[in-house]
Amino acid sequence: MNSEFDVIIVGGGAAGIGAARRLAAHGKATLLLEASSRLGGRAFTQDLGGYPLDLGCEWLHSGDRNAWVGIAEASGFPVDRSDPPWAKAHPGIAWSEDDEEAARKGFGDWEERLRAVAQVSDRASDALDPDGDWNPYVRAIAGFMSGVAPERISATDYLAYDDASTGKNWNLPLGYGTLVAASLPPSVTLRLATPVERIDLTADGVAITTRAGTVRARAAILTVSTAVLAGNAIRLPPGTEPWREAAAALPLGRNEKVFLEITRKSAFEPDSHAYGNLRDARSAAYSIQPNGWPVIEAFLGGEGARILDEEGPAAGFAFVSAELTGLFGSDVASAVRPLAATSWSRMSSIGGAYSCALPGQSSARARLARPFEDRLFFAGEATHPFDFTTAHGAHDSGQRAADEVLAALRDRDRQGRRVAIAEPTRAAG
Repeated sequence: MNSEFDVIIVGGGAAGIGAARRLAAHGKATLLLEASSRLGGRAFTQDLGGYPLDLGCEWLHSGDRNAWVGIAEASGFPVDRSDPPWAKAHPGIAWSEDDEEAARKGFGDWEERLRAVAQVSDRASDALDPDGDWNPYVRAIAGFMSGVAPERISATDYLAYDDASTGKNWNLPLGYGTLVAASLPPSVTLRLATPVERIDLTADGVAITTRAGTVRARAAILTVSTAVLAGNAIRLPPGTEPWREAAAALPLGRNEKVFLEITRKSAFEPDSHAYGNLRDARSAAYSIQPNGWPVIEAFLGGEGARILDEEGPAAGFAFVSAELTGLFGSDVASAVRPLAATSWSRMSSIGGAYSCALPGQSSARARLARPFEDRLFFAGEATHPFDFTTAHGAHDSGQRAADEVLAALRDRDRQGRRVAIAEPTRAAG
């Protein structure tokens, strides 16, 4: 590859596609380089058993201000605005209403104490009640939301997301990943399976080295995950060490999914929700027959996701099967079978779920979002000040980076015109 472009985008997830859409709307010659063989990044819908299941992001969080809602409707993708089934109780579940109410209160009390903790240690675990009966539940829910244990969560960061959320969670029956991957403008040049090895600054832009060769542009937008950015897979220009340090302060947590197929009629109620074990920090949350499909989706975060990460899919299937048996009885074993399991933490091109600021490091998001030498720009969910961990936060960060690029190119063009006008004047003198 030796073509020259206005802008090169590194990474074909929601942030890269968001940037590409903005640049294409302004007529910029844009190249998108994606390391994997598909678009979407952590947005990935796969046909499993004949159903479009989201292996990554799934819900249009803050749907009433989520950019993907407008993109979906403009593209003919249906949006389900009904309330999610998270609060529904399943009539066949062996559960205690009193325990569930107490667990939820324990979690709410922890969130309230976070505001005081944010002013002191900023370590979310310091808001745990030392003698709290429901600390395992708090740890599990924190794992769903942040992917890590409370000891590694910045209270300030957690509250920034919580305060900004509108609480509207909508669904895309055709899949979030399907929408994201379908949203790249046709005018953008795409190169899949093309990992970037090196980025260098040049006199008039950037040179990006891949296994297929070197390509040049006036600017680049880097949208890779913080795990990739903090590592050594891509060699960055000298002087970018602070950006790598910021990425390291925003590590990716663990979040994985296990899917099971329902093989015979049972007591499972469509579009319902269940929680595994209120007293186990590893517990999964279960989406049962989403959209009426004969599927159970188990979502694991933090310690629960560690089972899949460290022990593999067989251990994950065994864990969720045991929890389901505890909820629905021994007959469940003959009513379901393994369908699929994710492995985001094992993917070298991603390396985990979504970013979480370490205690005292919430400002790392702003540091990571800064441009470098008006040549290299940064986007991705980790750079958003409050919509991090979401596909719409990633999208909006890509648009923000694209706007920064457009402004930088305009300034460079104006400077070039001033120089061009000045030189004949000096020659005449």
